[in-house]
Amino acid sequence: MSINVFHLLETVLSEQVVKSLGARYGLTPELTRKISGAVAPAIMAAIMHRGTTPEGARSLFSTIMSPEVNAQIGKQLPDLLTSTAGLSQLEATGRELVQKATGANVGALSDAVAAQTGTPQSTAFSLAGVVGAAMMGILKHHFTASQGFVGQLPTLLGHQLSSVNASLTDRLAGAVGLGSAAAFAGSILSRLKDVSAHLDHPQPVVRPVPASVPPQTVGMSTPPIVEEKRRHHWLWWLLAALALIIAFFALRSCQHDEQAAPEAAASAPPAAASAPPAAVAASDAASDAAAQSAAQAASQADSASAAVAASGTVASGAVAAVAASDAAPAPTQDSHLSFTVDKSGVPTITATVGTEAEKQQLMDALTKKFGAGKFTANVNVDAATKPAEWLAHLDGLLPLMALPGAEVKIDGTHVELSGAAADAKAGWLDKLKALFGSGFDIGVFNVQKAVADATQSFRDAVKGLFATDASCAGADVAKVLNLQVVNFKTGSSIVPASAADDLRQSARALIACSKRGQPVSLEVAGYSDNVGDKAANLALSKQRALAVRTYLASQGVPLSRLTAQGYGDVNPVESNDTESGRFHNRRIEFIAKQ
Repeated sequence: MSINVFHLLETVLSEQVVKSLGARYGLTPELTRKISGAVAPAIMAAIMHRGTTPEGARSLFSTIMSPEVNAQIGKQLPDLLTSTAGLSQLEATGRELVQKATGANVGALSDAVAAQTGTPQSTAFSLAGVVGAAMMGILKHHFTASQGFVGQLPTLLGHQLSSVNASLTDRLAGAVGLGSAAAFAGSILSRLKDVSAHLDHPQPVVRPVPASVPPQTVGMSTPPIVEEKRRHHWLWWLLAALALIIAFFALRSCQHDEQAAPEAAASAPPAAASAPPAAVAASDAASDAAAQSAAQAASQADSASAAVAASGTVASGAVAAVAASDAAPAPTQDSHLSFTVDKSGVPTITATVGTEAEKQQLMDALTKKFGAGKFTANVNVDAATKPAEWLAHLDGLLPLMALPGAEVKIDGTHVELSGAAADAKAGWLDKLKALFGSGFDIGVFNVQKAVADATQSFRDAVKGLFATDASCAGADVAKVLNLQVVNFKTGSSIVPASAADDLRQSARALIACSKRGQPVSLEVAGYSDNVGDKAANLALSKQRALAVRTYLASQGVPLSRLTAQGYGDVNPVESNDTESGRFHNRRIEFIAKQ
């Protein structure tokens, strides 16, 4: 069963939701709908294009079913739009999912949408995230509800072509790397059909019908009644169940009678000790008749009994499996592996896996490679963790664990290299891409890109704080301000020029709340990574917090509304094992105060 994603998107982006979005971005509902109507076909076209190779389809399906995709977005979207922070997070997540699923440049798409609709690029950029998150959620909800598989994806995507053709322009097609709209429409169905043949299409499991041997009569040929037995196999199951129940209670009754017989004999009166001859004869005759009838019934049911016994065992196993499945919730969090290698080539490994068997597999491989006691490992087992797919490629990772200065972080199927592992001359990026295959997202951590992404997310979100109906609740304001990155130089407490514009915007937002009679009080908290002297890091984190407080005050924020404190390397938000983890731990954090 397929779906029309565009029809469902119209339901998700209801009239009320469109009005709320328009109010957030300062747009009319008509213009909001126009922008989403341009974004959606471009994103779907890019998704369809990604699904035209087996590797692309598998990667796309993996992204759709990833934890980052919200399958309940249709119900939750109105609530997500009630706070600036919720909307900002939705936008950022949607853009990341579109980028990961399609490889398209969301910025280029936003430029094309802005030019086509006459709206600001930043507004198109924001709405692209919302629409992308909604479309991915619709797809995940469908595959989850129908227990779908990757082999069904090309057909489902092909069914979206008519809706895509209705709105896809050459400008939009070019922005997502598809050439012209006509060229895309003319080839996409055949390419999707071709790739479908290379994907798995699981067949429903067929329950075997137990074979029964018909009674044989000497000198006669009796045709087998196979069709009759198949038609009434449910009757055999019913009779078998009744037979098992009767046998169970009969056995219990016999055991009870055997236990009660000596007591009854001891307590019975003398007259009852002997029965009249006629009564004894009748009892014997009845016993013989019952035994004869039982023997006849047994000879007729011999062939069915074996099948019933085997079927009963299978059924019991199935019931036990279902019960175990119901008792244990499906794992929801990604497995994790990170390691850093010191100058002498000794690795320190941190990991979270779902089972003791996976932990043992990892520890055995490390011991075999490095020897007992020649590595440091902290491996946690959490039943809520999905299977660690990277364990299948552990042999290829082990040499990298011996490279001095190497740093690697793996979360689910996302692999990030830093330190010596990111050195282009060493070629580990290409090696791991070949090792892991297309199902994994492998890249090198880049500070400049991380700062640029954070800056864009903050600038999109902070606009909402200037709306007339914006929330000035301290927690909401702090969430937006915490999207920015103040990337101090090593050892410095001077506010970097790259952060000046964002801090000025932060000051404007705080002043706007004060003018509305809703002043916000914040603590500016400074944190560091764990590299270097602990006392020096604590002092530097305090100096940086004070520097940010002073800068905000210079822009007109009352000092009485701001405090500053340094906390050093406590409360890390990520592991300090990798460059990206240390980057995120060296942070300025805004905390709402009463």
